[in-house]
Amino acid sequence: MEKMNIRKIMVFILALVGLLTSVKLAMIYYDANFNQYALPSFCSINEFVDCDGVAKTTESQFFGIPLAYWGIFLYFFIFLMLGANKLKNIKLFKFMEVFKNPLSYIGMLGLISFAISMTLLCVSLFGIKKLCVLCAVTYVINLIIGLTAIDFKNGGIVQAFKDSVTDFMDAIKNKYYRIAFIIVMLFAIGGLYYTTTTLIFAPQVKQQKDFGEFINAKENRYAVNGNVLGEPLAKVVVYTYTDYNCPICEAYNIMIHKAAKDMANVKFVHKNLPLDTECNPFLKSPFHEGSCRMARYAMAAEKQGQFWAINSKFFELHPKTDDEILKIAKELKLDTDKLYKDANSQETKDALAKEIDLAYSQGINATPSTKIGNDVYVGMKPYSELLKLLEDAGASRR
Repeated sequence: MEKMNIRKIMVFILALVGLLTSVKLAMIYYDANFNQYALPSFCSINEFVDCDGVAKTTESQFFGIPLAYWGIFLYFFIFLMLGANKLKNIKLFKFMEVFKNPLSYIGMLGLISFAISMTLLCVSLFGIKKLCVLCAVTYVINLIIGLTAIDFKNGGIVQAFKDSVTDFMDAIKNKYYRIAFIIVMLFAIGGLYYTTTTLIFAPQVKQQKDFGEFINAKENRYAVNGNVLGEPLAKVVVYTYTDYNCPICEAYNIMIHKAAKDMANVKFVHKNLPLDTECNPFLKSPFHEGSCRMARYAMAAEKQGQFWAINSKFFELHPKTDDEILKIAKELKLDTDKLYKDANSQETKDALAKEIDLAYSQGINATPSTKIGNDVYVGMKPYSELLKLLEDAGASRR
């Protein structure tokens, strides 16, 4: 009995440390995903040891619930198990009498949690390629809790498993406990369905779903030809600022093409903002080299009525030389001689310089950027948010 009490005390201390660690992880998760003004946490040290980075990934939640919250639930359940013998004497907690071997439950939960944790560690190291130190602390705690709670002198893991199963089977023989168990399970399933479908606690997963179609696309299946994207006489005119060597701009280009198909009374107008020192005097060092060349050729293609066609091809193929660009132009049946001449004319270079100057004069210096009315949005917004902005501006869904 004395040894059992010592084991309970050790489990209690470990679970308390685990709970406090999980609460801290939950705070880090909240700051990383919901608080745009939050400073980096103390355990975000570099590119590899980065708790904040892990918290922002889709792997930091399960069924729409952050893993830190699952940890908090685990440790509270352990505390409940530790007090089972006393709690069962209270009317409200009489159901605790079904847990005849609470340490066996705790031991199995600890080991199962550790096994799951090892899977998460592999995902972290080889998938995300980041390590959450505090997560690793809970992994060790779960293992020690499991090893401490299990009585290895009396059957060990096998006996603990048998005790847990036996207790459960004995409990559901009672009609009232069986009904209560079913009700609890239905509520749990309902709750998990809600968190999984709404993703209320997992904005990173919601964003992945919103961005996934565009980021993973190999080509722009919504691509249009001509110089007009949307309705020519649309009330809502959206100005988009992109750079042909900007990785996110490629996905953004597909997104605005889809929006033009899904929304009525809207037109997208492209503005070049190459972040390339060849034509952008506001940059201090080389960045997206070759973007100025593609921007000039896109402007030249507009003179032949094929701006949006070559625009999408530039994002898909990333041509690096004049010859590669002219090959694309030939496939689009453009007059390549005229295209080359127009792209390298002083008129086009001056027009490009004017677009860049105008963008910076409006405080637009990053790509992609979107200007709707007087409002400027930097970066790529989730598709649902983009449609909402267009609706607020006066566009309508088809």
